[in-house]
Amino acid sequence: MSEAKQVGFVGLGHLGMYLASSLVRHGHHVTVSDLNRSAADGLVAAGATWADSAEDVAKVSDVVFTCLPSPSAVSMVITGPKGVLAGMRPGGTIIDMSTQDREETIRLAAIAWSVGVHMLECPVTGGVHKAAEGDITVLVGGDEAIFESHRDLLSAVGQPILYMGPLGSASVIKVITNMLAFINLVAVGEALMLAKRGGLDLAKSFEAIKESSGNSFVHETEGQVILNGSYNIGFTMDLACKDLGFATQFGRQFGVPLELAGLVEQIFIRSRAQYGGQAWSTQVVKLLEDALGTDLRADGFPEVLQ
Repeated sequence: MSEAKQVGFVGLGHLGMYLASSLVRHGHHVTVSDLNRSAADGLVAAGATWADSAEDVAKVSDVVFTCLPSPSAVSMVITGPKGVLAGMRPGGTIIDMSTQDREETIRLAAIAWSVGVHMLECPVTGGVHKAAEGDITVLVGGDEAIFESHRDLLSAVGQPILYMGPLGSASVIKVITNMLAFINLVAVGEALMLAKRGGLDLAKSFEAIKESSGNSFVHETEGQVILNGSYNIGFTMDLACKDLGFATQFGRQFGVPLELAGLVEQIFIRSRAQYGGQAWSTQVVKLLEDALGTDLRADGFPEVLQ
């Protein structure tokens, strides 16, 4: 275990609460805050300390992690009247683990640096169940020397830790990985529906795909909660639409025609209109189930990934 540090964590949603829990579990002195006070109950019971605002978190922390649902939320938490920069001492570091807009990350880092505070972007990928286990992949962008000085601390929340380059690099690769996952999710739904309508046993079909050249991480994980019927992957339709929006934005910015991503973005927008922004992202498959009046269900699959 690395040396215990004074660490703050703001944003205790489906993902953030597990990342913060890993820091507590590794013996760091963790102060937490969230708009929802009850989200911190388990962490406080495990040894974390509650603070009423991001400013109060920063006042007692050398490093403050943020994990938030949108660029506007990140901006408010870092630069707002009761934000991190209102309380953080010069020499401190902000580590943003949100899936964030690249230019906004660079803008916020410049504001932080103007008052002597460092910033790293460290979005994670692999799913909420990986965060709960403490082995979720951490993608890092920022000054390499600052990254190296925080490598041990980052190892408390996940592995592997992949340094991608200057600030903004991690934002791009995180959006790319999510884009691929969402495209694959729609494809998994179509594949399972072909099996079902073709008269195949879905549990056997799941195993056959898993052992084939068509296998994927999304099939192995999200495919299970689809077949269970819970769809509970811990990631919402709003977040999926946000991330696909970033992907198509990068496509325009970099001059890359993202034909598949653009189509999948529209499918997710339609799914959000149908089921709501807080529906699990895996419910995009339900559009096909509802259209054909055919459920994709099989016995023996978990309600939530362990």
